[in-house]
Amino acid sequence: MSMRPVTDKAEVSIDFPDKAYMGAFGRDSKFDAHADDQGVMLRLSRPGEDKRVVELHLHHYLFADVLRALAESIRERPPIDAAHLEHRVDGAKVLHAALSPRRRK
Repeated sequence: MSMRPVTDKAEVSIDFPDKAYMGAFGRDSKFDAHADDQGVMLRLSRPGEDKRVVELHLHHYLFADVLRALAESIRERPPIDAAHLEHRVDGAKVLHAALSPRRRK
């Protein structure tokens, strides 16, 4: 597990019939994201007195569906500011290169 610093912020909410859990992960937090044989995993970890950890595992087909839904949502909204756009494009290029058939040979 290679934990990396959170460069912005993540917010998590889990709703149950009788209660809800909410939490934020800011710049003092860390994350790990990796792929395995079953899918992809995202872990957010906040240290300190109010320590919390969230893990989300998505199987490959669901992860692909999430990527498609994100693409549709981004396409339908007004353009994002240049700084955020460049960071997103860079991340998408790295993901695309890692999934490239040439890499797997």
